[in-house]
Amino acid sequence: MSTLARKDWSGVARRALGPTEVVTRLGTVAGWQLTGDGPDVAIEKTFRFADYHETLAFVNAVAFIAHRQDHHPDLSVHHARCVVRFNTHAVQGLSETDFECATLVDALVA
Repeated sequence: MSTLARKDWSGVARRALGPTEVVTRLGTVAGWQLTGDGPDVAIEKTFRFADYHETLAFVNAVAFIAHRQDHHPDLSVHHARCVVRFNTHAVQGLSETDFECATLVDALVA
């Protein structure tokens, strides 16, 4: 069984993706939608669960991924759903990091 490796983004030159790159990357992460604009542009997805307990288990798993990747999403937690929203504040837009983390989050419910 593999473990989630800690990602050190400090040594990675991140840059904001251009519009064409964003659209291309959106096609690789099913169900994620583009929201906001300018420096507030983000990708987000709503995950639905049977109850609050399942929702919180998911939130804790996302928190573990965020910690290991050192990239923290905005989470909106509700009774049977959680909205996950990624963007990269350091580049005032979307970066490859956002899409990598979205893929990891998707793997939780695959």
